[in-house]
Amino acid sequence: MIKTTMKIDGMMCGMCEAHVCDAIRKAVPSAKKVKASKRKKEATFLTEDAVDAEALKAAIDATGYDCLGIESAER
Repeated sequence: MIKTTMKIDGMMCGMCEAHVCDAIRKAVPSAKKVKASKRKKEATFLTEDAVDAEALKAAIDATGYDCLGIESAER
């Protein structure tokens, strides 16, 4: 499994977290355990294969939040 962590700025409430999670699920249909935290200013999820970071960043930016970075690592 590959764990992807995204640094995201602009989340202020639980609905913001939900919007980010929805955007990730749409951009990466195979994503599992999708979580977003306004406190940590990040979102994480697991996938079997590597993700397209540019497409993922574009999906988050399109929702009005700022994707500041994406890191992926084997678990």
